[in-house]
Amino acid sequence: MSKQRVLSGIQPSGKLHIGNLVGALQNWVKLQEQYECYYFIADWHALTSQYADTAQLQEYIKDVLVNCLAAGLDPEKATIFQQSHVLEHAELHVLLSMITPLGWLERVPSFKEKQEAVTDKDLNTYGFLGYPLLQSADILIYKANYVPVGVDQVPHLEITREIRRRFNHFYGEVFPEPEALLTQFPKVPGIDGRKMSKTYDNCIYLSDSSKEVEHKVKTMMTDPQRIKRTDKGDPELSPVYHLHKIFSSKEEQNEVAEGCRTAGIGCIGCKKILIKNLFAVLEPIWEKRKYFLEKPDYLEDIIASGSKKAGETASETMEKARRAMNLKLS
Repeated sequence: MSKQRVLSGIQPSGKLHIGNLVGALQNWVKLQEQYECYYFIADWHALTSQYADTAQLQEYIKDVLVNCLAAGLDPEKATIFQQSHVLEHAELHVLLSMITPLGWLERVPSFKEKQEAVTDKDLNTYGFLGYPLLQSADILIYKANYVPVGVDQVPHLEITREIRRRFNHFYGEVFPEPEALLTQFPKVPGIDGRKMSKTYDNCIYLSDSSKEVEHKVKTMMTDPQRIKRTDKGDPELSPVYHLHKIFSSKEEQNEVAEGCRTAGIGCIGCKKILIKNLFAVLEPIWEKRKYFLEKPDYLEDIIASGSKKAGETASETMEKARRAMNLKLS
């Protein structure tokens, strides 16, 4: 029996950070053992908000690829490719735009949220409004059975399911219905306490040096109630403790939580334990990053071969879509 297919992508809109590692890459590595996986670098999606400045786009694309490999993705097990190298994504995006009501796009939860949150960019473009259509094309063109998402991202997948139903209603059964592969994505706090995000520049990047990581953790905010070493605190108010929940053992989590509540451990001691555990995760990645960064030809080959394979699959789907819409003579 053939494996069921999983599709997921990541935008090269900046350097990847530990939130991307625990929220996506580590999960992708697990999924490649169970499914036929297509993982892509979503460079067209990056342009929906980064269109005005593409100077670092190639650097970010390379960073995504290197981190994917360093985290454990295997090109022999998963198809890794670049979105813009498979032009069928754009063709299907155009065809889907012909049948999708404008109101469907305007009601996508993140549309207004991002417009309100991002004040330094003009997001009043069709590319930004229509990115769910491009996302739908990404998923449908590979006839993906599953898309790994967190619970809060299910509405983003639902519009793809609605568009798929509308297409099939008009033209026949071309696309299968993708299902959400619900995944527990932990909320990773940034060094300022807000959600870790390239937008806020509050990240611990996978490309950071050991000194940079140590400095960032040491300067992280903790429970504001703990002004002096002898002050008792609430660990739940400390972003450092929430990183412990992801990177430290249960015993260490209990140790720092109890130490915070009783003032039995200072913030410096708490952070030293976290730094040690971050290094345990990051050091193998740093080593592999260095290895892959020294092999530019190999990186190019991965993108070329992965995009070729993805293109072959996408071409087969587009052939069926064109015939269904009577865009072919025979």
